[in-house]
Amino acid sequence: MTETEVTRYPHERRQGRAKMLRIFLGEADQWQGEPLYEAIVKKLQTLQVAGATVYRGILGYGAKPDPPGKQSPQLSKDRPIMITTIDTAVRIAEAATTIEEMLENGLIVVSDVDIIRVIHSHPEIADADR
Repeated sequence: MTETEVTRYPHERRQGRAKMLRIFLGEADQWQGEPLYEAIVKKLQTLQVAGATVYRGILGYGAKPDPPGKQSPQLSKDRPIMITTIDTAVRIAEAATTIEEMLENGLIVVSDVDIIRVIHSHPEIADADR
């Protein structure tokens, strides 16, 4: 094989409908002494939700923006946080209900999504099949 050739391993492709859950909160929000975003991710794991990603925004505002008269949004220690996960409708509904109880101020968004999941096999498995 030359340097420009790429080894392709067999993969499985799954396509279908799912639900996406997005949770918007502040970085300074707490739950029982720990950052709320960490507590939510731990809760999602215990609920066996497929996976979660936490995004930290560099600037933003929510339902309670700065009072009028401020010239521009200021960077603060309470940056916006968004947590996203995708799973079945049943798991997302259960997660949304549980997380709602954890939020003091925040937003939960549930959306229908089309997914394509690609799962590549490991090279050692593909080599054993030859």
